[in-house]
Amino acid sequence: MVRFENVGLRYGLGPEVLQDISFSLPPGSFHFLVGASGAGKSSLLRLMYMALKPSRGLITLFGRDIATTTRKDLPALRRRVGVVFQEFRLMRHLSAFDNVALPLRVAGTSNAEIQRNVEELLRWVGLQDHMDARPPTLSGGQQQRLAIARAVIARPKILLADEPTGNVDDKMAIRLMHLFDELIKHGTTVVVATHNETLVKRLGHPRLRLDKGHLELQTS
Repeated sequence: MVRFENVGLRYGLGPEVLQDISFSLPPGSFHFLVGASGAGKSSLLRLMYMALKPSRGLITLFGRDIATTTRKDLPALRRRVGVVFQEFRLMRHLSAFDNVALPLRVAGTSNAEIQRNVEELLRWVGLQDHMDARPPTLSGGQQQRLAIARAVIARPKILLADEPTGNVDDKMAIRLMHLFDELIKHGTTVVVATHNETLVKRLGHPRLRLDKGHLELQTS
């Protein structure tokens, strides 16, 4: 699903922030992305959702070389990737329901299916009483859960989440991780960047650990 070969990344003329990154992620896998602040976790995620191009090396998603993918074909690839950003990027003028429904509407899903699926997911993340609320009226934790619901509603083939549990309590964090576990049963590849070592140890998924721009895969 995802493959990096000797990937390096630098911003402008500065030093490489990621160096010789190589790994592959099969369908239906769950990996935590860990490392100290400034280790390059967000940069690695940006490479994976095609917001950045590497300075060198090869990245393939869904078997396609990103470097040779045309600009015309990129939107279709990006629609197969769900992303939970730290800054949420919710549509402020839309209700919670319509924020989550947006990916399904873009995909041409029927109104009846949208109604059923969005209501079910909003109940799962504890926002069933806020379906008509707009993001500015919600707390940080509620906005975070809303952003997660929007990212997973269309069952993306790849889900990338940057600190998705930073504003929720431990009980909700585990509930959200179970939601991600349900996705991998359908073949979704999940990568969760987090500083929550307690959560990482409790769930026991493999870890992609970044340290000073270098990556190590840890399975225990």
